[in-house]
Amino acid sequence: MFPLVYLARHGQTDWNAEYRLQGQADTDLNAFGRAQADLCGRRLAQLIDDPKAFDFVASPMRRTRETMERIRAAMSLPPDGYRTEPSLVEINFGEWQGFTFPELEEREPGSTALRQRDKWGFVPPGEGAESYAMLLERVRPWFEALSRPTVCVTHGGVIRTLFRMVGKFSENDAAALEIVQDRILKLENSSIEWL
Repeated sequence: MFPLVYLARHGQTDWNAEYRLQGQADTDLNAFGRAQADLCGRRLAQLIDDPKAFDFVASPMRRTRETMERIRAAMSLPPDGYRTEPSLVEINFGEWQGFTFPELEEREPGSTALRQRDKWGFVPPGEGAESYAMLLERVRPWFEALSRPTVCVTHGGVIRTLFRMVGKFSENDAAALEIVQDRILKLENSSIEWL
């Protein structure tokens, strides 16, 4: 059972727009991503009557921190009034980080076929690379330890693991979900839904 958690994915970056595997590369929001973050903040201002009752937590990456700061500013809160949580960083794409799938295929034809067959369990090449299954085990303890209402800004991969853990989506369905950057996800008890 989870307390009330509102989650937002960070706003768009140039790498998102180019369909580059971002992973743990520390990229910045673009202008469109900043507007998305502002929109999420305005939505949260409508949803939350008492922000003081909430913990505000973000992945420590620049794109998530800026999203959180813009969300808090749109809620008329001090932008820096939040903390970061290292376990919320995005999945590690190893040697694939920074590339698009067509670029990976051009460099090494057939290299992405294994991932297409098992997106949830596939581990890219490279030191520290993770599968979504590994990411779920990394983030599970933090989410299971939540004890108070929380606003969380994190990444698409982390949100996919929540649909697997809480929404009971199949591995294939959770891995294939589109995780939007301009909506709020509500997690409470055993339910998860986009608002």
